[in-house]
Amino acid sequence: MLKKSSLALLGAVLFLLWNGLLLLFLWSRPVPFPLPPNPPGAESSRHLPAQLLQLAQDAETELRRQRDLLLQIQRSALRRRQKTPKPPQIPSSSSSSSSLGVGAATAEPPVIPVLVLACDRSSVRRCLDKLLRYRPSARRFPVIVSQDCGHAETARVISSYGPAVAHIRHPDLGDVPVPPEHRKFQGYYRISRHYRWALSQVFRRFRYGAAIVVEDDLEVAPDFFEYFQAVLPLLKADPSLWCASAWNDNGKEALVEPGRAELLYRTDFFPGLGWLLLAELWDELEAKWPPAFWDDWMRQPEQRRGRSCIRPEVSRTVTFGRKGVSHGQFFDQYLKFIKLNDRFVPFTQLDLSYLKKEEYERFFLQQVYSAPEIAAEELQKEAGEDSGPVRLQYRGRDSFKALAKTFGLMDDLKSGVPRAGYRGIVSFVCRGRRVFLAPPSDWTGYDPSWS
Repeated sequence: MLKKSSLALLGAVLFLLWNGLLLLFLWSRPVPFPLPPNPPGAESSRHLPAQLLQLAQDAETELRRQRDLLLQIQRSALRRRQKTPKPPQIPSSSSSSSSLGVGAATAEPPVIPVLVLACDRSSVRRCLDKLLRYRPSARRFPVIVSQDCGHAETARVISSYGPAVAHIRHPDLGDVPVPPEHRKFQGYYRISRHYRWALSQVFRRFRYGAAIVVEDDLEVAPDFFEYFQAVLPLLKADPSLWCASAWNDNGKEALVEPGRAELLYRTDFFPGLGWLLLAELWDELEAKWPPAFWDDWMRQPEQRRGRSCIRPEVSRTVTFGRKGVSHGQFFDQYLKFIKLNDRFVPFTQLDLSYLKKEEYERFFLQQVYSAPEIAAEELQKEAGEDSGPVRLQYRGRDSFKALAKTFGLMDDLKSGVPRAGYRGIVSFVCRGRRVFLAPPSDWTGYDPSWS
């Protein structure tokens, strides 16, 4: 503000000096019209009023022209300062990715679109309302709703947001050919087809460098955008990471520490349910994208390739979609109890370098295996004075599943990987105490036969 005031004062001084020189020039120039000769005996000053009048008129004309020029300059500068971003629009396919995507060589934060996958839920309004309420910038976080199914009421809800969201529609609304034994899974085939089309629109047609993917039955936390903006540089810098998720599979309120909402972890399990990926990952996955069950396919070793995701202690999304193609699987037992973070964490101001693979394994594994081993029966008792972290050890598939069920964790495994697990370790809270459900310290890798 001080700099702008100084510039304005300097401009005013230069303007006054210029007009002073202009007046001096006008006073000293030859008279622009012939004066009649003085009558004999008359004083030469009798014609001075006419000369002054003409000079004054010339000066006034020139001053008016200079004033108009100055006003034009001021108005132009004001328009540049007050220029506001246009409503969010999908860039055309001819737009340069360097000016739109994450790789732009500018000092400004990257543009990260939010891709909302929608079908026939008019309750998508709940999802969109929270996204638009919490996003810090329409330009940096454009919302793109991709709709399948052709459901008219859902389409009207999406269109009611006008330019605040971009609405694209899947062009193929027909059934997907499926094997006879998979007829009851038609919905999963259509979802996978929709994902492939929508992600290709974002990365191929609109040429973004990264995207956040949510479905129409998710509600987001106040720091949802802050979280993804902060973890994006980690995703780009660490090749051992392939996604960041807003979801904790074991994020029930009794199993997390709400007062430590800033805690983030690495996990070998692909969580989904609000996740960030780079265009480079889509380059890798698009050609082999599966016809159905895309999320379980992502959890296979052939896709994961030893890579991990980032996930939070307290979820930044919750699902309100009990009814869907999964017919409420897990919803009543787990999903409806997930704790949604309600405290804004300024992630972009925190040092998240501890999540890089080497540093994370150094401190995390030391923390886990230096914690005293405890029996499940002891842990289920009321916490005493000693409330430090402890370790529950399992030695096989059945042992893991039994302990997970005992403490209310999700006990299913995908390709041998437990939900929210890292190197086989699942972190949770029991009666206010940090617990690590862990394999022996000589763990050598996941066993896909555990699935």
